Amino acid sequence: MLIASLGALVVSVVLAGRLIQLQVLEQDDFSRTASGQRIFRQTVPARPGDILDSSGRILATTVTTQSFYLVPSLIDEPESFASKVASVLQFDPQKLSQKIRNSSKSQFLWIKRRLDPSEVISIRELKLPRDQWGFREEYRRVYPQGQIAAHVLGLRNIDGIGQGGIEESQESILAGQPGSETLLRDARGRVLEIDPTSTLPMSPGESVTLTIDTVIQLQTERVLDEVMTQWQPSSVCAIAMDPHTGEILSMASRPTFDPNQPELAASDSWKNRAISDIYEPGSTFKPLIVAYGLEAGLIQKDQVFDCERGQYRMGRRVLHDTYAYGSLNLTDVLVKSSNIGMAKVGELLGNAELFEAAQRFGIGRRTGIELTGELPGLLRPLSQWNSYSTGSIPMGHELAATPLQMIAAHAAIANGGVWRSPTIIKAPRESRTQVSQQVISSDVSRWMISEPLREVVTRGTGKKAQLDDYEVFGKTGTAQVLLASGGYSHGKYVSSFICGAPIDKPRAIVLVVVNEASVGGEAFGGKVAAPAAAEILKHTLRHLSKDLRWAASPAKNHPSR
Repeated sequence: MLIASLGALVVSVVLAGRLIQLQVLEQDDFSRTASGQRIFRQTVPARPGDILDSSGRILATTVTTQSFYLVPSLIDEPESFASKVASVLQFDPQKLSQKIRNSSKSQFLWIKRRLDPSEVISIRELKLPRDQWGFREEYRRVYPQGQIAAHVLGLRNIDGIGQGGIEESQESILAGQPGSETLLRDARGRVLEIDPTSTLPMSPGESVTLTIDTVIQLQTERVLDEVMTQWQPSSVCAIAMDPHTGEILSMASRPTFDPNQPELAASDSWKNRAISDIYEPGSTFKPLIVAYGLEAGLIQKDQVFDCERGQYRMGRRVLHDTYAYGSLNLTDVLVKSSNIGMAKVGELLGNAELFEAAQRFGIGRRTGIELTGELPGLLRPLSQWNSYSTGSIPMGHELAATPLQMIAAHAAIANGGVWRSPTIIKAPRESRTQVSQQVISSDVSRWMISEPLREVVTRGTGKKAQLDDYEVFGKTGTAQVLLASGGYSHGKYVSSFICGAPIDKPRAIVLVVVNEASVGGEAFGGKVAAPAAAEILKHTLRHLSKDLRWAASPAKNHPSR
């Protein structure tokens, strides 16, 4: 009797030990039981965090969805099975049948991931043998605003990895940490049990709040669509920025795409042109040289320049102005955008100071914005400059910048002379890692926006940017398209305009860059880009005034100078 009891005890211990062996699964992630059951660990994906605009509106979020898989080794009639599934998912039945045959020994084969709810219902209604297929729960990234801010947001690929924009640059914050669970499956692949003792829960990703304001972004994108219709350019981009904080209020490019349907995107629509297009800024660069020259004491506010009746020889080349100007004061050199006047400013500064001016305003280096794909622009070493550079650089030639670099440079003029690195992620001011640098004095800054840049809009090349409710300062730019191989494209131009308001305390600054306008016979920035920039600025100021109770700076009549 004692022997029988001991025997029963031994059997119990053995069985208990076997049970423990099954439960201590982390010691053997994939094992086979005597009955053909399989024990393995399965990754539990983490839910990515949301992306929000500055007011907490959802720009990107994640929903739970079902993904459809097969167990090819259990499918006896691939043709019949494939025919039924293909009719629901709009697949080619022959290709699907061949895919199943090619994986005939496999226990798992993805057929379609992240199905629409209607597709899930349709598959269930097929009444297929239950051991031959299944659904696996996965996350699906959703962009409720469609193509709005697509280049800023980027997207997440089929495996949930961020690609482009905030999705990629903030992947470590958004992604979270995946978990894992241990499953016991039978010989036919069906889940028999989930072991709760070895489950490691996933940690969801954190949300990221942007400085982008959806209301301003919508208006910006609407205006760009109008530019595309009116001028039919190859591309266009726009940026709205708070010059005091460096916060990006809107950023948009055309062509664009819908991150909900990336498979429909054209090949030229992926590029965020605001940070990865480089172009010769042309006349929008002139205020930077003038501001630097004043700060360095190399030119004076009341200085007069002989513009040589529209033709001026510098070495072996002859410079031209659009009109035959005679003597112009420094303000009018900018108001009338005189190339000859700027070349003479260049002669007073010299190449070393011109190089320093470009560097000081951030040309040739990345701004550091929290987006992938930003380019540094092009600023050749001073040793490669020559006598041509003395006249070309002040006109915005022989160098290249991104739109973001140019708006950041002009924001410094609007911000009391302080250059501040642009940011697109909302953060408490004390925790920001922005770079700030005083590039010109507040006196020079104040004079630049209240005199020459204001008069560019009131009586100069930027008159189409005037607004009823605000005094606007700005600068036009027109430059030939710079070819990747060097040289210029004849008959193709980059038209740009940068503007801000109110003058007494600038609240916003806007840049629009139009590449290769192809209708209307116009290329001048004052005609192609200025109206669009002013429209974006108007809506930006009105929205900020409403939300933040900023008082408008009423327009005033000033005599021409």
